[in-house]
Amino acid sequence: MASSDPIADMLTIIRNGGKAGFVKVDIPGSTIKLAMVRVLKEQGYIKDFKFLENETQGSIRVYIKYVSEGKPTIFGIERVSKPSCRVYYKSKQLKPVLNGLGISIVSTSKGLMTDKQAKEANVGGEILCNVW
Repeated sequence: MASSDPIADMLTIIRNGGKAGFVKVDIPGSTIKLAMVRVLKEQGYIKDFKFLENETQGSIRVYIKYVSEGKPTIFGIERVSKPSCRVYYKSKQLKPVLNGLGISIVSTSKGLMTDKQAKEANVGGEILCNVW
């Protein structure tokens, strides 16, 4: 059965994999998911990722990063803009997540970027998720 919100499914797989103590998780591939995982890697929330090609859509293998005592680096990850209710902000409306301790992943006309990068580039867009 096809998912109605594949991005939310990806975030849930990463969240649950971290809570279960998995070293890696596999996510069905797409270009937007690959770009989101790339932002998470750049910001230091995951160790690494790899795109695995197969005959259909491929998959993304995400290596989860842990801090001391086996706790995942991602303490929380939530979907903001949903297929039923899209959330768009202008660059001046973007607020820091947890007073700057987290990030928002924003889909802009210049590609996916964090809320800080979007503010610096003076572009707004759709807030996909918050990570802290």
